[in-house]
Amino acid sequence: MSEAFSGPLERLDHSRWRIPRSYKPGMRVDGIIYADDQLIEQIRSDKAPEQVANVACLPGIVGASLAMPDIHWGYGFCIGGVAATDPDAGGVISPGGVGYDINCGVRLIRTDLSRADVQPRITAIVDQLFQTIPCGVGRGGRVKFGQADLRRLLAEGSRFVVHKGFGWESDLEVTEAGGCLEHANPDFVSPRALERGTDQCGTLGSGNHFVEVQVVDEIADPQAAAAFGLQLGQITLMIHSGSRGLGYQVCDDALKDLRNVPARYGIELPDRQLACAPVKSPEGQHYLGGMQAAANFAWANRQIMTHLAREVFSGIFRRPPELLGMRLVYDVAHNIAKLEPYEVGGRRRTLCVHRKGATRAFPAGHPEVPAAYRHVGQPVLVPGDMGRCSWVLVGQPAAMEHTFGTCCHGAGRVMSRTAAIAAAKGRSIEKELLSQGIVVRAPNAKGLAEEQPAAYKDVSLVAEAVHASGISRKVARLRPLGVIKG
Repeated sequence: MSEAFSGPLERLDHSRWRIPRSYKPGMRVDGIIYADDQLIEQIRSDKAPEQVANVACLPGIVGASLAMPDIHWGYGFCIGGVAATDPDAGGVISPGGVGYDINCGVRLIRTDLSRADVQPRITAIVDQLFQTIPCGVGRGGRVKFGQADLRRLLAEGSRFVVHKGFGWESDLEVTEAGGCLEHANPDFVSPRALERGTDQCGTLGSGNHFVEVQVVDEIADPQAAAAFGLQLGQITLMIHSGSRGLGYQVCDDALKDLRNVPARYGIELPDRQLACAPVKSPEGQHYLGGMQAAANFAWANRQIMTHLAREVFSGIFRRPPELLGMRLVYDVAHNIAKLEPYEVGGRRRTLCVHRKGATRAFPAGHPEVPAAYRHVGQPVLVPGDMGRCSWVLVGQPAAMEHTFGTCCHGAGRVMSRTAAIAAAKGRSIEKELLSQGIVVRAPNAKGLAEEQPAAYKDVSLVAEAVHASGISRKVARLRPLGVIKG
């Protein structure tokens, strides 16, 4: 990874550390990092805190430049970074605050199956998932859309593919934003991006994307777990993917288009990777409309993969997915910028909230929490590495007070991909995981080496840090039984 951070990190309490705005010229607000004593030592060894300070220089930023415990170095913003800007005060939108994989996100499907039902068939399940859901760099799938349908998909998101037969109406009720950002503008998506998206909806992609068969092995909050339909010994399925080549191209196009825009608006930046435009400017609106269209593509992508996974389970267990109880618990984005209302300085303001490697965490009673969960709060899905576990959390009121309704999104890398490959030399990650009872399939050994468990922080430490901070509460732990990786 990059060299260590040499700036100040002042302890605020047991779970928060401050980079004071006096640290560097141009900082408009403090930087605040959520971490415990153990995690902060890992965080100090990386230059990601410098990016937290850089983000604090953005025009119109409100409150603080924030980072979650899974923070690590990224493009422009750190991964795990959160920033809210006020469009009415010249606040900007920055593609670096969203990332290349727009609306990379996670969805969790519960089942009525037990570990005893699945364990004898786990190899067959993983093999069939691997054959059915396309994985790997640039890989297309069996579902293809013509230009007219693709443009409708970009405008309508998950709803469009559900109405095409890829899923259930009930899926939309438990997808963030109903699986559609309504102001998406397909006209702001380039022909090259459209071309890349033609056959990639319903595909996993590469890198850290996965489909994972899991078992619930700990319940920390029985009330929330019951609301989410989770219980001990139950099998769940987690899907992690995003907007594929289409989203990457939307980001790439925007970074080129915005290269000289900050100077045009008199904006000085400490890092050109923070290229941005005022939200209300024509350039800002163009990126926002294209980004929202790519976000809709990502929701449709995960929705089609949900349908494919249900088909796999239905074929193996010879029962329709409805009778297997394969209900979507929730789908949440973790690379996105959204316009949301917050109380700031005693008045209601609509802010542009950038969440890059960070996920929404709304509490009980919030109008955007699905009706079935409104009495407990929004599910927060926090995947870990393929050798340890993942966590389901639930949003808490403190998130609205301190983090613009935001929580962590995963474990966070501690080892670069290059370092991970070097560390795996002479080893078989697949065999190591199999010795733990975890069946893994991937297009090649290199991908498994990059994604080996040692490349990540322990997600349980990350979950405990946000639990202790009060922004989310632990609900259930999920252990992997089988994984397909991109």
